[in-house]
This record gives sequence, C-alpha cells and structure tokens, in this order.
Amino acid sequence: MTIKVGDQLPEARLAEYIDVATEACSIGPSKVMVHEATKGKKIAIFAVPGAFTPTCSETHAPGYIKAADQFKAKGVDEIWCISVNDPFVMGAWGRDQKAVGKVRFIADGSGTFTKALGLEFDLTKGGLGVRSQRYSMLVEDGVVKQLNVEDSGHLEVSTAEKLLEQI
Repeated sequence: MTIKVGDQLPEARLAEYIDVATEACSIGPSKVMVHEATKGKKIAIFAVPGAFTPTCSETHAPGYIKAADQFKAKGVDEIWCISVNDPFVMGAWGRDQKAVGKVRFIADGSGTFTKALGLEFDLTKGGLGVRSQRYSMLVEDGVVKQLNVEDSGHLEVSTAEKLLEQI
C-alpha cells in the first residue's frame, strides 16, 4: 500500500553522514529516527533512485539546493533528500552537490523506509537492486500534506518548483 496525503510517516531509522563533530553527534553515520526528526517540523522531502546518477545530480537535487531559501521563506524547516544508498555515499554526494546547510542527504540504506512508504522501485533485472521511486512530499509534524510521485523515467511533478507551488 502506498502512503497518501493525510497519512503519518512510518517510523524508520535512516542515517546521515556527519562531517563535523558536535556534542550530540560524532563524525560519521548518525541515526535519523523519522518520527523524532519530523516532530513539530515542516519538512520538504524528495527522493531519488540513486546518488550520483545523471538526472538526480544534474537537475533534481540542484533544484532543491538552489530553492532552499525559498522553502525557508515559506516556513519549511528542513529539506531532505532520501535515497536507497549508504550514508557514506549520501554524505559524499551532499558534499559534491554543495548542499551542506541547505539540504540534508539522508540514507535509507536497506530501503526499509522506502518499502514502508510503498514507493520502492525494483531494478534488480538491471543489476541495481531495489531503489526508491522518484517523489517529493511535504510533511508537517510527521503527516504527509503533499505527495508527488513520478512516472518511471520522468522528472516533472517532484521538482522543487512544483513543491514550492503547493506550499
């Protein structure tokens, strides 16, 4: 069953690579518990099939990075990029995209969150395993307020511009 507008996000443990140690987090992968991390916040989430892939790196992620201030102006507390990759890859991709301080690049390493959303995309026949469909959503206090799922191979409804229009 696919998540829909009005649904609560499923609880899941995601991971984010932390580059700078703080009192709360050491350098390296740090857990992100979905319910805890979304509590009391408005979050724009976009998901991609894979880090460092052409459409994701050239268009999808850069759109959200460029629009970060516009999202903040509309009351969005954070922007998350989620992919079924490990936190080391997501950390490297976030640095490559110059996203630090604008977009959190968060790993769903085993795809458990993606599967719980019902938004997995099986690319096993092509040797890529189970990935995430491309989508965007607006979440307020853990509840889905907007959801835009792309048709396979497209980037139209999950762009930063489209989600900004919906806020």
